[in-house]
Amino acid sequence: MTHLPFILAAYGASALVLIGLIVWVVADTRIQKRRLNELEKAGPRRRRSTTQGL
Repeated sequence: MTHLPFILAAYGASALVLIGLIVWVVADTRIQKRRLNELEKAGPRRRRSTTQGL
């Protein structure tokens, strides 16, 4: 009785999950950098204080 198929399946599933997470993080990082660049190009937006004396 060998446990090799179970071990290989477990390692394979773990590898797929890790690869999926890495792809997701890289894609999200690119999206966030693009959004940040768009905000920086738009310039500063500041709200005026509605209360005086603070």
